[in-house]
Amino acid sequence: MGGDHGPPVVVAGVRDYRKRHGGDGVRFLLHGDEMAIRAELAKCALGEDVCEVRHTDKVVAMDEKPAQAMRRGKGSSLWNAIEAVKAGEAGAVVSAGNTGALMAISKLILRMSAHGLERPAIVASWPTLKGVTAVLDVGANIESDAEQLVEFAIMGEAFHAAVHGGGRASIGLLNVGSEDMKGHEEVREAARILREGGLGLDYKGFVEGDDIAKGTVDVVVTDGFTGNIALKTAEGVARFISALMKEALTSSVPAKAGALLAMPALRRMRQKIDPSAVNGGPLLGLNGIVVKSHGGADAKGYGNAIRIAVDLARSDYLHKVSESLNRLTVVLEQPAADLAAMEASQ
Repeated sequence: MGGDHGPPVVVAGVRDYRKRHGGDGVRFLLHGDEMAIRAELAKCALGEDVCEVRHTDKVVAMDEKPAQAMRRGKGSSLWNAIEAVKAGEAGAVVSAGNTGALMAISKLILRMSAHGLERPAIVASWPTLKGVTAVLDVGANIESDAEQLVEFAIMGEAFHAAVHGGGRASIGLLNVGSEDMKGHEEVREAARILREGGLGLDYKGFVEGDDIAKGTVDVVVTDGFTGNIALKTAEGVARFISALMKEALTSSVPAKAGALLAMPALRRMRQKIDPSAVNGGPLLGLNGIVVKSHGGADAKGYGNAIRIAVDLARSDYLHKVSESLNRLTVVLEQPAADLAAMEASQ
């Protein structure tokens, strides 16, 4: 029921997913206003063998504050969808609704998988010259200490393997320079743990902002403050370039003729940078799979968010993250254990 469009896009997104990826045994629990949902199901020719409707007339508003949503949200479509994941009725939840409410209610119901991780990390799939890079966090955790940055690296690697494939993912820490002495204390300490901790990660070192679009590494790790600014800057630059290209290609008759000749290449470029193609930001760090769709996503974009949720649900993502976080706990406890042993021997 959330997002800019509600059931018309969500149901059409289900149809889009099935059209592009086949039936493949995926069923959907649609939570919300039954009458509104069934009207869209009829338009999209989707039957009860594919979609089950769970009625509720209670909805979390897009402008509702997270604290309000947690107090009043029980029984809402958003709350019920997350509860279905906790109960094992669903493998994942996808929502285009209120981001703050989705994060707060997901954390309340599903709990965090890592001790000390305050909020889930939001991961963005970033188009690059080499394919797609996972960037996290892009807005959930404004400040992150070294341990949290390492946790992001662990979760980012598992996400990239589950959704984008391509073997073992390489990891970089976003910094103001590639030299070891650059950056603040927390990012340097995170680099040390990733280098020396024996976590089995393919850590490549520090990367800079321009390395994201180059595809220098598969996973770029940063705090939510820096990541969100980087993401919004990239989106703004993409819109700016698109506007300039449109203006240039329609400025004269020769320009329009040239645009017509270049149309196949322009279409390929548009598909590469189309936000719908990479829509769907999972909230990593929860004991369950939650994917946030952009509120203004169209059917294709929502269908892609569903694909990400399905890929994560079918993978060993949660198990892999759990194992790696357990190894991290051992690494972090080792210095304290060594100190205790040293003091006991004296």
